[in-house]
Amino acid sequence: MSNFTVKLPKNLYRAAQVRELERIAIEDKGISGFKLMQTAAAVVFSAIRDRWPQTRHLIVFVGAGNNGGDGYALAALAKGAGIGVEVIQLKDSDQLKGDARLAFELASNKQTSFHSFSESSEIDEAGHAHTIVVDALLGTGIDRDVTGDYQLAIERINAMHCPVVAVDIPSGLSADTGKCFGRAVEADLTVTFVGMKQGLLTGEGRDFAGEITFASLEVSEEIYTSDSAPTPFTHRIDINDVSRDLFPRRLSSHKGNHGHVVIIGGEVGLGGAALLAAEAAQRAGAGLVSVITRSSHRPAFLARQPELMVWGTEDENSDPGVLLEKATTIAIGPGLGTNKWSRHLFQHALSVQKARGTPLIVDADGLNLLAERIATGASLKRSNWILTPHPGEAATLLNCSTEEIQSDRFSAVSRLANLLGGVCLLKGSGSLICDGEDSSRRFLSTEGNAGMATAGMGDVLTGIVASLVGQGLDLSAALSCGVSIHGEAADLAMEFGGEKGMTASDLFPFIRQLVNQPLS
Repeated sequence: MSNFTVKLPKNLYRAAQVRELERIAIEDKGISGFKLMQTAAAVVFSAIRDRWPQTRHLIVFVGAGNNGGDGYALAALAKGAGIGVEVIQLKDSDQLKGDARLAFELASNKQTSFHSFSESSEIDEAGHAHTIVVDALLGTGIDRDVTGDYQLAIERINAMHCPVVAVDIPSGLSADTGKCFGRAVEADLTVTFVGMKQGLLTGEGRDFAGEITFASLEVSEEIYTSDSAPTPFTHRIDINDVSRDLFPRRLSSHKGNHGHVVIIGGEVGLGGAALLAAEAAQRAGAGLVSVITRSSHRPAFLARQPELMVWGTEDENSDPGVLLEKATTIAIGPGLGTNKWSRHLFQHALSVQKARGTPLIVDADGLNLLAERIATGASLKRSNWILTPHPGEAATLLNCSTEEIQSDRFSAVSRLANLLGGVCLLKGSGSLICDGEDSSRRFLSTEGNAGMATAGMGDVLTGIVASLVGQGLDLSAALSCGVSIHGEAADLAMEFGGEKGMTASDLFPFIRQLVNQPLS
């Protein structure tokens, strides 16, 4: 887990909800809007000095709204502290109103240098030592592609060769979805206020925000918990949240007490996916793990992991239904393929799951086979399964484009849960979980890193989640716990050897470590 994410709030909000929190603070609690603006500026200034203590010069890009007002207030504060400041204005100062106007006047009284954007091309950050660029252009109100001078200003900021600090949110990024509206500032540090914006932590948000710090701006806790306060849209989870679900084994326990996981997959040439899922299930604590796969895979599977029970589909008198009826949980999809063999096994899994109520985890090609059935008009909404698509698989299930999924990941995971029931995961940067029983229950994981962009990672997650379900966790807890363990294991693997070159099996020793060390 990134060092900064552990300090971020767990409650995540949409932009309109944060504005409502600010309204409550201003109107109901008598906090001055200008006071909030000055406090925000002080927090940003402190963050800059903490991160870059040698700072001697600021170039502050400001818009006409309150985000620009924060920039003007920051300029006044820095100027008063003896730091050189140049403010680049995207709008004439006579267009400023309210608190932003007051902040401009404060900066003017400090003899701050102002430049219109059209006249600022000669300002060169290289002409000053230890320069920081500040983005106070657009804030959270944007809902369309950036154009005109704002687009040019963002492109100019991104071309500068010095650190960039975004005030509240990188301009051009959606606070609600993490979508980039055509152009967005690529910040090294984002200092965000009052309510944690969910878009900073998923999708493209993590590419543009850089390190994130949060400040409540002295807004009291009672404002967040008052009857009139908005309910957080999403809840952030990390490894520290899962300790309640990880208990030591009873001394008298035996393998039958810890679940029998059955993994179905591994078409010819794809056996490694099922093997990774099976080993992950073992490392996460399952008492028994069986694999239904092509018989030709048995020698390789047992050479790698002799503790597995391998059921070959070409074996004499092979009937997968016999084994499936013994399962505590079933996972289908890793390396399954989408041919006749695959469809036969998929139907077996669905039939047993329906008849016996056995929890089912569907991933990879299992999701593609599920999408085939949905396309025929079949109704397949079930309560006792977990679906774990990546954006491409989610797009197939919802009959839309991957771009549509990624443009609003929160909406996409809710649509999946409403359509298919159970508990759904939308994988990717800032993975999202939604419970089909209550689609207002959304969770966002901040674990994981770009080293996970390699084959087999999803299969390992499937095995972890199946293991946790088999050990008795309910579906929602198992998925939240599994996603956190999976991401944290990858972060530990990254610390050990870096992102590039990480393989899915590199996670195994860390998975075992994490399930044996419940956090307090």
